[in-house]
Amino acid sequence: MLATQERVADLGRDVLQEIFRLLAPYRVGGKGLTPQTVISTGLAVDSLTIMDVIMELEDRFDVTIPLNTVAEIDTIDQLAATVMRLRAGR
Repeated sequence: MLATQERVADLGRDVLQEIFRLLAPYRVGGKGLTPQTVISTGLAVDSLTIMDVIMELEDRFDVTIPLNTVAEIDTIDQLAATVMRLRAGR
């Protein structure tokens, strides 16, 4: 059980680190990225950039994020939770 929890924690860290890496070039005014960063307003991204990030995450973590789910994601934390939930459901 503990090993499973450690794997989930490691995956969570990996997912957040990858999201931070992908979104770092789009920071506004040198602000840092946090799990609470609102993707659409806290970063200099457009819808195409967001879809590119989603596709990168899908490839990296072997998941498929449905478009209707993407539309409901506001923060980095919500994006990470979505990737983790889909990964756990495989």
